[in-house]
Amino acid sequence: MADLDYYKAKMNAQLAEWKADLDKLKAKADSAHADAKKDLNESIDALEAKLEQGRQKLDEVRESAGDAVESLKDGANKAWENLKEAFDQAKSKF
Repeated sequence: MADLDYYKAKMNAQLAEWKADLDKLKAKADSAHADAKKDLNESIDALEAKLEQGRQKLDEVRESAGDAVESLKDGANKAWENLKEAFDQAKSKF
C-alpha cells in the first residue's frame, strides 16, 4: 500500500506542477498579439482538457482497491505520458 500512496503523491505533485505551467502559459497568452493569442489559447484549451483527463485518472486510482489498482496504474501511466508530451510540446512552442 505504501507504493500506492507514493504513486498517488507523485501524481498529485506532477499535476500541481503542470497546473503551474499552464498558468504561466495563460499569462503569456494574455500578453501576446492577437494571432499568437489565438494559437496560444487553442493550445491552452487542449492542455486543460488533457490535465482534466489526468485528474480523472488519478481519481480512479485513488478510488480503486486491490488488483484493480495495477490495471488502473497502467492506464494512468499512459495518460500521464500523453499529458507530459503535450506539455513538453506546448512549452517548446512558447
